[in-house]
Amino acid sequence: MQRLNQSIEPRINCTDCGNCCRSLLINVTAPEADSLAGHLNLSRASFDALYLEKGFSGNMLINAIPCHFLEENQCSIYAHRFSGCREFPAMHIPGFQQRMFTTMMHYARCPIIFNIVEQLKDTMGFARDLAILPEE
Repeated sequence: MQRLNQSIEPRINCTDCGNCCRSLLINVTAPEADSLAGHLNLSRASFDALYLEKGFSGNMLINAIPCHFLEENQCSIYAHRFSGCREFPAMHIPGFQQRMFTTMMHYARCPIIFNIVEQLKDTMGFARDLAILPEE
């Protein structure tokens, strides 16, 4: 998976896409919230009230989809973006088997994931004719 990612990811400019910004809830760590609040000249309490909510497990999440910081298909805080944004789609990170289900949830929205899966099908000899339903 990482080998395919090394071939495909450099050929796709994520900043031209923005699909993840329009469809993902991003976890935000306390240090990330502190840093971005400072960058935006907001108190941490104001930042939290404007942009965050608590998830079911107590983690902090961006409170809007699409992301508040997506402006004209560009991330307005790109240099200060959250680690979840920075790492997505995480195909370069070991442990793909544990993330396979959630990765496949993004197959139709992330060009990197889409192209890696399609290349993997070719590499594995996926019989594409099996994927086509017979006509009724």
